[in-house]
Amino acid sequence: MSNQIAGWIMDRNLRAFLELLSRYVGYAFDDTDWATVEDGVRDTDDETSDGWYSYPLAGTHATLDVGLARSVGSEVMSVSVTGVETPELQLRTDTLLSAFAGI
Repeated sequence: MSNQIAGWIMDRNLRAFLELLSRYVGYAFDDTDWATVEDGVRDTDDETSDGWYSYPLAGTHATLDVGLARSVGSEVMSVSVTGVETPELQLRTDTLLSAFAGI
């Protein structure tokens, strides 16, 4: 069964969050990915059910689905990661969320 880990980060940390998470799953996140995500999250809103953007990270170690939505009027990005199946990846994902929320 696939676990979900949710939280929030400061929106300025989104690229670094995705780059590190991608490394953990064996995915080479690049400038094209970033441009796609940047465009995708532009008009998101975490207070509406259809206001989220989803981006897959299909790596050699795991495949994750990262849901992203802005908290309108703030510098916060809500994040939901599904497909986190191993305890190690769960811990890493949760740690990244905690770290990028605080800096």
